[in-house]
Amino acid sequence: MRLDKFICKSTELTRTEAKRLLKSGKVSVNGEISKNAAMQVHENNDISLDGQSLVARQSRYIMLHKPLDTICSNVDEGYPSLFHLIDVDKAFDMHVAGRLDADTTGLVLVTDDGRWSHNIISPKKQCEKVYRVWLRDKVKTDSVEKFKAGVQLQGENSLTLPAKLIIVHDKEVLLTITEGKYHQVKRMFAAIGNKVVGLHREQIGQIKLAELPIGEWRYLTKDEVSEFC
Repeated sequence: MRLDKFICKSTELTRTEAKRLLKSGKVSVNGEISKNAAMQVHENNDISLDGQSLVARQSRYIMLHKPLDTICSNVDEGYPSLFHLIDVDKAFDMHVAGRLDADTTGLVLVTDDGRWSHNIISPKKQCEKVYRVWLRDKVKTDSVEKFKAGVQLQGENSLTLPAKLIIVHDKEVLLTITEGKYHQVKRMFAAIGNKVVGLHREQIGQIKLAELPIGEWRYLTKDEVSEFC
């Protein structure tokens, strides 16, 4: 993780205060003074403040049922940030592993462990995300094969990775993808001449939203966390 973030995780300082502290030359990494806030450090490095070793707090892993008209940003921008819903210390120092749009509901995973979230959002990791999609028009049966083969999104040079489409009703489907391109689900259906009118994420990897009420959250279990380690 970044050195300034490590300082925040091992003290009560804000990110701004940590950067100011680094400029003062009071922080050392493995015996060498470091003023670089973006320096990448690990838990096994010897990081000291005024000669006192720092120990980062344990990372946190949370699942939340995102309501409509909230955003996954750490600041309010037109809509309120979903981090207002999470009643933990320094919630706004965490981040969402795979953001959802303001008009999309469902499962989000929240953490302060960057390596863990990378295993969720990186297409190379092939982490499946399952969405329930409601459409303007009746879905055509040949859409299943089109999505399996990959579709051409506007502005992209290559096809999407193979996706699994299950038709639930005429205008309702379950879609499983392993990517997270900008507005991907909406753009995929636009590419085949349809329009998404409702979108809800039900599952990430083996973690399911299940019966968690809208706007509620809980910590992940050790087994759930290990799913992406």
